[in-house]
Amino acid sequence: MRKSISFEINHLQYLDESAKPANDLPEFAKDTDKLVELYDRMQFLRAMDKRAVGLQRIGKMRTYPAALGQEAVGIGAGLALKDTDVLVPYYRGTGMMLSHGIKPHEILLYWGGDERGADYKDPIAAQDFPVAVPIATQILHAAGVATAIKLRGEKRAVMTEIGEGGTSEGEFYEALNVAGVWNLPFVCIVNNNQWAISVPSENQTKAESYAQKAIAAGMDTLQVDGNDIIAVHDASVKAMEKARNGGGPTLIEAICYRLCDHTTADDASRYHDQKVHDKAWEVEPVKRLEDYLKSLGVLDDKAIEAMAKDNKANVEKEVEMYFDILNNQPQPPEAMFDYLYAEVPEKTKPQREEAIRRGAK
Repeated sequence: MRKSISFEINHLQYLDESAKPANDLPEFAKDTDKLVELYDRMQFLRAMDKRAVGLQRIGKMRTYPAALGQEAVGIGAGLALKDTDVLVPYYRGTGMMLSHGIKPHEILLYWGGDERGADYKDPIAAQDFPVAVPIATQILHAAGVATAIKLRGEKRAVMTEIGEGGTSEGEFYEALNVAGVWNLPFVCIVNNNQWAISVPSENQTKAESYAQKAIAAGMDTLQVDGNDIIAVHDASVKAMEKARNGGGPTLIEAICYRLCDHTTADDASRYHDQKVHDKAWEVEPVKRLEDYLKSLGVLDDKAIEAMAKDNKANVEKEVEMYFDILNNQPQPPEAMFDYLYAEVPEKTKPQREEAIRRGAK
């Protein structure tokens, strides 16, 4: 009889639930200016999400997926990207997108229904993909990009993100399989925020972790405390560096909690446990890093208030740009075709022409 195969999933945490160091901090976390930058970026994302939800509520934007309680995942992982890397985001990927040169007003434009929201102007983001709304399809796209990078012999890597619910989709397993077989420069972040829309983890998988889903694909994998931005960033930096240097793919499961609705089309109060929800507010990522920086004497309430004021003002500038583009630079109807295709297929040209005729009326 052959020996059964066994495995372990390591769990990484640097700041515990009480915002105290649980392990020796990585070198970058000894730089308090770096930690303040991480805090500032999470605070900006939270301010942007709040404003975007408000815009949707007054009919100035379509459905919007906020990241309340999940800021450390997007910001911590996104800042592991180098300028030459490629980001393949998913719908809740605002944190990663902001971290790789995509402008806030571009993200607002996308969710406002304007094609220009995916036409990134910053050269850093020029090869990044647009938001993927279908569940798990972005993982296949990321594997494809990683394949091209490897075939070209380039020292680059791809990062993509998925919610834990998306790991139940076939596309997820297919992408991980080729990433493992072909040893691709591919890093997948699983945002385990405990909810697949309204479905809790215990109702969608019998696996003890989402990280272990990478084992069958032969990929390196680990869990991190998704409320600890130091752990998320450290794991992501190491995974991306390994990928760029031929070390193969990695999956990182970041465990956090979704403190907001799934999207503005949802009402999470109908299904979440209020006691669990309240408890999650006590360990959320912005508060955790804030408490740690306060304990070091690096931040105080006055500095935090000033930072919040600046971030709110900067978000408002982006909102003004969003409205200016929508109101003063309207797109022609045929833009929906021209942004989708490099060359419009013959069978689609009559539809484009009809859109032009209707727009001219």
